[in-house]
Amino acid sequence: MKLKIFALFFTILLVGCATYYEKTIKLQSLIASGQFEAAEKELAKDTKGEEGKNRYLYFCNRGVVSFMNGQYEMSNEYFNKADYYVEDFSKSLGNEALALVTNPMVKPYRPEDFEAVLVHFYKALNYIYLKDYEGALVECRRVNIVLQKLNERYKKNKNKYTRDAFAHCMMGLVYEAAGNTNDAFIAYRNALEIYEEDYKELFGLDVPDQLKQDLLRTAHSLGFGSELEFFENKFGLNYEPEEADKGHLVFFWLNGFGPVKDEWSINFTNTGYNDGWVTLANDEHGLSFPIYIGNKSRNDQAAFKNLSFLRVAFPKYRERKPIFSQAAISANGQEFPLQLGEDINAVAYQCLNDRMLREMASGIARLATKKALEEVARNENENLGAIVSIVNAMTEKADTRNWQSLPYSISYCRVPLDEGMNSVQLKTSGKMNNSVPFNFNIKKNQTTFFAFHNLESYE
Repeated sequence: MKLKIFALFFTILLVGCATYYEKTIKLQSLIASGQFEAAEKELAKDTKGEEGKNRYLYFCNRGVVSFMNGQYEMSNEYFNKADYYVEDFSKSLGNEALALVTNPMVKPYRPEDFEAVLVHFYKALNYIYLKDYEGALVECRRVNIVLQKLNERYKKNKNKYTRDAFAHCMMGLVYEAAGNTNDAFIAYRNALEIYEEDYKELFGLDVPDQLKQDLLRTAHSLGFGSELEFFENKFGLNYEPEEADKGHLVFFWLNGFGPVKDEWSINFTNTGYNDGWVTLANDEHGLSFPIYIGNKSRNDQAAFKNLSFLRVAFPKYRERKPIFSQAAISANGQEFPLQLGEDINAVAYQCLNDRMLREMASGIARLATKKALEEVARNENENLGAIVSIVNAMTEKADTRNWQSLPYSISYCRVPLDEGMNSVQLKTSGKMNNSVPFNFNIKKNQTTFFAFHNLESYE
């Protein structure tokens, strides 16, 4: 009997220790190898996907796979379902209570703020492919509205990522394609402000050269002479108008895959009881969290007072570096470098860092409750206390779920081309070099959009 119980505990421990990435490795391998039809079949086999606690990630993955399969309307249907759960902030009391005595993996997954934003990036791309520019603009506008709403929820330790520069870039690109040059200029100018005021400090990302050129071109087109002169001086550039009757290719380069979540832990010690409060602290990281126990029963109070130390598990990101670090579009004997517009990897790390103090507070409250239950059980029965201790150790786990089919970064460029069929090449470089040919039927004075995802990355 004891051997069976030990085997059962060992099995639970092995399953419990697996990260979300390890549990979904087959799906991720299919996506990473470009087997999108097979990935769609794998997702379709998940009968609990639409209703399970990972439904947000299920819908996001289905949205990406449908996008890569060219099913743009279907892709948006899945992303709309994912977006619904971002808007639905209601909590299940049962899940919240269960999480206090187990771990946050039992709750429905609530996306990181940047994940909620990137749903709208994909939806905008889908609308662009469907030639619905107004729909694409709605999604671009929603990015910063969503960020504002999400940040309003946080009373303390608010996020630093509150505005998205690349959403304004896309807005400008779509406005221009729709013939609304004035609104495009405003969108580009707003993007410039966010790159300069936010992105440089938070993500080490400079203003893309393509954005500078777009600002100069739209200022010139609108006859804004003073604005054109201002930006020429600011950027140290002299604008040279391009030939008339050109068409444009706007190329989005999605590179590699974003990070996956792993876990790490911190030890906290009980620094003492004072007037109904127990304070748990970690001197190494300069952290201190008071827990109020004044209204608990005498047994619970004694259990909390007797806590000596806690080990609390938290999520962390593990970077997946892409094989390619640079790319350019080669056309008509010229090369147009793809400019980094969104460093999703850096945004992910910043978002997790922004919420760590909030995460630590809930993690400590969770484990303190588990430890107190263990102490109460031990006072009743030594064997029962030992069992609760084992269960507590096995269930202390960080939430390692995340949207793993997102790219590492998004770059873009604008290429002027003659009307008719044009052959261009995507040239990528880094640990290795590669070239991919494309053909585009260009119309004069019109914009053609195209997105390509290089899936190669280091695990």
